[in-house]
Amino acid sequence: MKYIGFILFTVATNAAAQIMLKQGMMSLGSISFEGVNPIVKLLHIVFSPWVFLGLCTFVISMASHLYVLSKVELSFAYPFLSLAYVIVAVFAYFVFREDLNAWRVGGIAFICIGTALIAQGGSGVAAAQDNPESIQTSELAR
Repeated sequence: MKYIGFILFTVATNAAAQIMLKQGMMSLGSISFEGVNPIVKLLHIVFSPWVFLGLCTFVISMASHLYVLSKVELSFAYPFLSLAYVIVAVFAYFVFREDLNAWRVGGIAFICIGTALIAQGGSGVAAAQDNPESIQTSELAR
């Protein structure tokens, strides 16, 4: 649980990136590649303010996730990313007025319960870090 703050930061930045990308695509309107150079159109999309900010936030999220992966087991850290769906779904309901029906709420509840169970399942610290005598990947490359 020592790295839970970093894990939650990764989740929050992942969710924030999704929200920014959605806002960016909504501000651009319907996308059509007809009669225009696809590269120019893609650059127009990527460098629109919300999309660009969302992509930059994804880079921060991935850097944080890489740090987390260097400290905890993948099977512990990765399921927490599902909490980003919870954040995005709730935010989308209140801000974008997207549907949040009973099936989605039920799914969100299962995600939260599953993540809580995983969090209780152990420290998530990689076994190799707990046992200094274990073989490290870098030692295998020698």
